[in-house]
Amino acid sequence: MTRNHPTLLEVAVIATAFKLLLLPAYKSTDFEVHRNWLAITHSLPVKEWYYEKTSEWTLDYPPFFAAFEWAMSQVAVYFDKDMLRVANLGYDSFNTVLFQRLSVILTELVLVYALNKYVQTSPTTQRKPAYAAALAILLSPGFLIIDHIHFQYNGFMYGLLLLSIVYMRDPSTYLRGGILFAVLLCFKHIYLYLAPAYFVFLLRAYCLGPNFQIQFGNAIKLGTSIITVFGIAFGPFAYWGQIPQVLSRLFPFSRGLTHAYWAPNVWAIYSFLDRFLIMVAPKLGLHVDASAVNSVTRGLVGDSAFAVLPNVTPRVTFVLTLAFQMMFLIKPFLYPTFDNFLASLTLCGYGSFLFGWHVHEKAILLVLIPFSLLALKDRRYLAAFRPLAVAGHVSLFPLLFTAAEFPIKTVYTIFYLLTFLTAFELLTPPSSTPRTFVFDRFAQMYWLISVPLIAYTSLFHGIIWGKRFEFLPLMFTSAYAALGVVGSAVGLGYVEGLGLKKQVEEEREKVE
Repeated sequence: MTRNHPTLLEVAVIATAFKLLLLPAYKSTDFEVHRNWLAITHSLPVKEWYYEKTSEWTLDYPPFFAAFEWAMSQVAVYFDKDMLRVANLGYDSFNTVLFQRLSVILTELVLVYALNKYVQTSPTTQRKPAYAAALAILLSPGFLIIDHIHFQYNGFMYGLLLLSIVYMRDPSTYLRGGILFAVLLCFKHIYLYLAPAYFVFLLRAYCLGPNFQIQFGNAIKLGTSIITVFGIAFGPFAYWGQIPQVLSRLFPFSRGLTHAYWAPNVWAIYSFLDRFLIMVAPKLGLHVDASAVNSVTRGLVGDSAFAVLPNVTPRVTFVLTLAFQMMFLIKPFLYPTFDNFLASLTLCGYGSFLFGWHVHEKAILLVLIPFSLLALKDRRYLAAFRPLAVAGHVSLFPLLFTAAEFPIKTVYTIFYLLTFLTAFELLTPPSSTPRTFVFDRFAQMYWLISVPLIAYTSLFHGIIWGKRFEFLPLMFTSAYAALGVVGSAVGLGYVEGLGLKKQVEEEREKVE
């Protein structure tokens, strides 16, 4: 049968041509972060990698990513040796920019491979929706903004995650998926947020039989494999007695509750409410901590004080995150299907993003990527996905604050959302249970509000206020996006709760 659409590789080639035009675009401090890591891993012995602090951008990713930087540095030396000097802080010659931009584009081929494998392993009847989801991920404004302009390597690492997810489809490759996820954790520890879903699913589907009898052989193979992966990554540092130093770099809890102003989560709403209460406190007779008025969670090191509301500690965020995630681990444990695993993975991402400590805006990809694979399951899932798609991408806009990138981020994102949300609507089957009026209307209204919000924060605020109240656009964007993310999480949680109830009732009917 003749195909009537381009392959993912063909789309990737076209997208690459566009990304090459962005070589001279704005680059954030993350560009210098990764240049510095190239220099550290190339110039210094491994023993010194996690102690080097000439730059404030010290190495704070796990050992496999450090090794990844070292491998890239072996090529970087042929572009410009000076970029590999630790003392060359802020170095950004043309060849340095060229190499780092190209390294992001080339390593993103892992994402293309994983998405293609996802499509090919989908049931024949689901190939078209799978292709649409894969295309939506490949062309995501998230990767364009964060990786190809702002600068990171998320495409490469989410490629590893998606490949691991694909292996969770087939019982014969469960072990491979678990090993690959362990490898991913040794590249970037943020994926620990998704680990509970992997743990529960592999425990139930691979290490326990249908009647919960222990599969000792499988448990030993999985446990040994994961220990081996972590042993390879962290073993040398354990041998040198450097584990405390490495962990202090990976988990810097001295940072504030919220990152910058602010990642769109529960704490953004909490922070917004605190600032509102500061203004109305005199009328309501509320106590205001004067020392915290000018430093309310702006993401500064050690800055997590609130003026009116109670302060939040890392322990509180951990308990809330774990409590939220545990609610949605019951379903994959009782019914270990691929769809249930994917839903629990998405909800674990939600839990960590909504309640985590010092969450970055960029971490929204932890939710967006797995949910993109789930959104076309039926209309109820799509209704929950829509506000996330809008909120997740709009929340990234403050990362690019220069005028030259404004048309790129806005036009590309709006066109992307219109195209893929329309396509998803056409490809998504109706739900087997009634849709919820409130969630449907929320999704529609949320989308409509985004346009005037973008117009105000990006254009009209400067015209009206000039350089005054510079924090307002960021605050409005974060609070608006937070409502979308929270609403989306509630919608997906509700749908999954109904699904669990239905499966329990079906099991009960079989027994009777």
